[in-house]
Amino acid sequence: MSTHTEHPVFHPQAARMRLPGIRSVTLDQPFHWLRAGAQDMAKAWPLSLFYGVLFALLGYGLVHGAWDKPHLAMALTSGFLFVAPVLATVFYSVSHRLEHHHKLPNLFVPLLSWRANPASLGLFALMLVFVLSMWERISAILVGLFLNGSGIGSLSDLLNLNAVQQHADFVLTYLVFGGMLALIVFSLSVVSLPMLLHRKVDFATALVTSFMATRHNFRVMLLWGVLIVGLTAVGMATDFIAMAVIFPWLGHASWHAYRGMIAHE
Repeated sequence: MSTHTEHPVFHPQAARMRLPGIRSVTLDQPFHWLRAGAQDMAKAWPLSLFYGVLFALLGYGLVHGAWDKPHLAMALTSGFLFVAPVLATVFYSVSHRLEHHHKLPNLFVPLLSWRANPASLGLFALMLVFVLSMWERISAILVGLFLNGSGIGSLSDLLNLNAVQQHADFVLTYLVFGGMLALIVFSLSVVSLPMLLHRKVDFATALVTSFMATRHNFRVMLLWGVLIVGLTAVGMATDFIAMAVIFPWLGHASWHAYRGMIAHE
């Protein structure tokens, strides 16, 4: 069952757009979303773990494949958060079925969830690929400016306390740029991707709705973003092993976040 409860509804206005109502949610809601996500994962554990392991292996392969190129490894590690919403569409699809008490699909049906809104979902995927490419270039520039001649030849050289302290200016600058970009992507994707799977809306309407929902519930969304980043960091700290469980858990929970914030049609 979804966790959306009766909260006050805000009706945003945008030129020539018919936007859905946005609920005003409370600070305790992200924890309810996590609980609902765990319940969905338990009900659909074969599907959830299959895709969780698959995406964890994908992340592990990408990061370790670029390990000796610090800027690329860092961009892929942090950039995982940028592309994760697209990968999580398989979990949105499963949670949607569970919410309506439908029979669970076979193993590969969730990959076809894109057929619900292929043009808009394709545009969103292209946008995130562009963002990831831009972030890779920004990472390269920052590494060149701050770490040129430092002797750091791999990501391992930077992932220790002495290196972090020695290059604190780089770490701070990197976090500022990455945090700003992550906040933009988060505000545009937290509602839009599940909405594109659930409703027949266009790309622009989904983006504006997501941004308005984030702005209207900024404190709650800030907490939700911190929880996502924190749990993702735990998954990465275990060399992506824990990501096999954390990623599907967050994917299912994100569906409930969308359902909790966006009013019924």
